[in-house]
Amino acid sequence: MMRLSGFSILVPDYDAAIAFYCQGLGFPLIEDFDQTRPDGSRKRWVTIEPAPGLRVVLARAEGEAQLAALAHPMGGRVWLFAATEDFDADAARITAVGGIFEEAPRDEPYGKVAVWRDPFGHRWDLIQPK
Repeated sequence: MMRLSGFSILVPDYDAAIAFYCQGLGFPLIEDFDQTRPDGSRKRWVTIEPAPGLRVVLARAEGEAQLAALAHPMGGRVWLFAATEDFDADAARITAVGGIFEEAPRDEPYGKVAVWRDPFGHRWDLIQPK
């Protein structure tokens, strides 16, 4: 059976994304290759692993369409979900490194949750399951 092993996320700058996701949130940096291709162009391949077995490729936005997509990733919907065992500690950590909570935490049938935005415009739910 096929399984999802990773996906890419648009960011405006590799180093800023590494600083936020790895140094700030603590996601392990798995690969950071910067190479010059035979045609003289440069390619940087950066992956992080926010959960065991799940790789995220940090993809620097290039060109008008990708840069425009940074203004409203996923059409403005929450599309990333972070589970936590300590909501308050992780919410404080997110805020300390530049994440912005859009609402106060609320209790839902599935747990304590709040929507937050990373510095690149991606909207997340932080969820502490019941």
